Amino acid sequence: MNLFKAKERYFKFLIYFCVIVLINIVGLTLFFRTDLTKDNKYSLSEASHEVVSTLSEPLTIKVFFTKNLPAPHNNTERYLHDLLSEYSATGKNLFNYTFHNVTSEKAGIAEANENQQLAIDYGITPVEIRTLENDELKFKKAYMGLVIIHGDMMETLPAITSTEGLEYKLTTAIQKLNNKVSRLLSLKEKIKIKLYLSSSLNIVAPYIRLHDLASLGKNISKTIEKLNEEHLNKIDFQYIDPTKEKNISKLYEQYDLMHLKWPDIPEKDISKGQGSAGIVIEFKDKTESFPIIMSMELPIIGTQYQPISSEELTEKISTIMETMIGINQEMGYLASHGCPALIPDRLAMMQGKSQNAFNIFNQLLSKRYSINSINLEKNDLPDGLKSIVIAGPIKKFSDAELFKIDQALMKGTNIALFIDAIEEKMPQQQGMFGGGPQYSPINTGIEKLLLHYGVKLEQALVMDKNCYKQAMPQERGGGEQSIYFIPMITKENINNSPDYMNNIRGLATIRMSPLGIVKENIDSNEIKISRLFSSSNQSWLMKDRINLNPALMTLPASEEEMMSYPLAYMLEGKFTSFFKGKKIPKKQSDKADINEEDINEEEAPQLDGLTKTNELIEKGKTAKIFVVSSSTLLSDSLLDPEGATTNATFILNVIDHLNDQDKIAVMRSKQQSFNPLQETTPFIRNLIKSINIAILPCIVILFGLAILFRRSLRKKKIKTAFQNNTENRT
Repeated sequence: MNLFKAKERYFKFLIYFCVIVLINIVGLTLFFRTDLTKDNKYSLSEASHEVVSTLSEPLTIKVFFTKNLPAPHNNTERYLHDLLSEYSATGKNLFNYTFHNVTSEKAGIAEANENQQLAIDYGITPVEIRTLENDELKFKKAYMGLVIIHGDMMETLPAITSTEGLEYKLTTAIQKLNNKVSRLLSLKEKIKIKLYLSSSLNIVAPYIRLHDLASLGKNISKTIEKLNEEHLNKIDFQYIDPTKEKNISKLYEQYDLMHLKWPDIPEKDISKGQGSAGIVIEFKDKTESFPIIMSMELPIIGTQYQPISSEELTEKISTIMETMIGINQEMGYLASHGCPALIPDRLAMMQGKSQNAFNIFNQLLSKRYSINSINLEKNDLPDGLKSIVIAGPIKKFSDAELFKIDQALMKGTNIALFIDAIEEKMPQQQGMFGGGPQYSPINTGIEKLLLHYGVKLEQALVMDKNCYKQAMPQERGGGEQSIYFIPMITKENINNSPDYMNNIRGLATIRMSPLGIVKENIDSNEIKISRLFSSSNQSWLMKDRINLNPALMTLPASEEEMMSYPLAYMLEGKFTSFFKGKKIPKKQSDKADINEEDINEEEAPQLDGLTKTNELIEKGKTAKIFVVSSSTLLSDSLLDPEGATTNATFILNVIDHLNDQDKIAVMRSKQQSFNPLQETTPFIRNLIKSINIAILPCIVILFGLAILFRRSLRKKKIKTAFQNNTENRT
């Protein structure tokens, strides 16, 4: 009997073992996994699936990642492995990836060195990381990059130091390459690149520290030849010596090239002369130029000249060509009416003047969109634009210019308004008697347009008790000073319902104004309104006499004066024209261009009752209006070049939503890691602390006593049963 039971146990063990082996074999062929994270962080987004599934040609990713790195970099490599396998499963045969060994080991030193050189050739250089070995902090160089190759073109991610935003970077890079290949293949004419470099500059080059100027032309030519191969031979390159041109001054003025002039210098045997240097890129009716010799003013040292590097040249030409041929979706930016420029003025920078430019915003936006700068005073808004950004105008709009904006909205162009209610003016006389900045209301005329669409901008500034706290120096008493005009928006006051707002849990703002909804101006059946964020319920308004000196600002006398104020809205629907039932304004230039003496009444007879049609669209197509009450959200002080902060994510997501790119916005949002703790009162904090210190140990003690009591009952029960059994036997 015992022998049979032993055989039965061995037989069951054998069956269980076979089942486990079979389950593992099935798991190898029918592999699946479940992402249990809240935002599906470890699963491909819908946008990634679409981009990879639409590949028309093979795409290869080569990864150069040093092995056995310490945390958290080892987790980055593991995440990259999983992410690329997800891409591969979607892209199938058209998506391939390889991890190249760059770790020098005894068994593969030659292979590792070869792969390291290959990585350097692709523009991937080792980065320095910190490691802790034997309780000692050390620095180590490691390769942590990849290159994406699609056809003859490639895109490089040279330093992957974290998992944040990695899927977004990969997907947008793949999408960009895919669009680039398709657009280049469809080009019927070539992109013209002209290198203007005067040979006369070689005479003065040694005296301005341009010792390699003679070889600069050859180096640039080689770089452009390589670019031509990568761009499917769609570049027509010319090397022009302006010294041989008769009208060199006109050439300089036409293309805005860097132009140098020098007098006779007998002691150095240099004759009077001049020369130009720069690159001009032309495609159809578009022309762009940039210098190849950079100059800068340094204190004491003076003017310094430096030739452009090969890497910077490649990036410049590639960016300009991508914009010209329309690889990315086109959008508009209002460049008139006092709106800040997207690109800083080089001359003003060299002269040390302050710059009011949205440089970082331009960099982030240019990665996904081709920006069309529009001067509304001279030109109309182009038809077909999906969206236009109007940020910080301070000059008054004419009715004719407002008509252009209104009719663009009626045609379906979405509008993003970063509009200020108060203008800050610095006094002309600085110093002891110059005084501080002055603040005055702004009235550009676009406010009445916005009011008609249903949003009112109040000419005041929102002060918030929940604001930025500035650390004070010890000589001023230390501690913190509240800067009430810099509200810090917490997740309780952010609307996360729209997909493009998901994961936005905090924003930093400066000099915001309150917004209001004018319900009587809005058809609730046609227009959908979403409040995106607002100030805290401890906010109040500063109006009329505005003074933003933190030392002179105080809280309101009563908390009843405080309330929450809306700061950003998204409106969507079919808007009614502001000019419905009104006389259509004419351009100011119409009358100026016509000479009354040239009008012949006999040749141009007037017909009574003649009317024009199709001049005014009274009811528009479905469109969106985004309104936020401050243009400082686009300033360099609130955005980061990598686009990783919540402020940058919010701005880019809104722009994507206006351009119907919500899937990209959702993918970008899920990588957002900023997750602040919920604000609580001191009572709640003390209560939680008391529970952790006192109540939890008491619960453990009570639980232990309950177990002890249960065991004692069990012992008594066993003892009683044993005694009864003994008595029955006796």
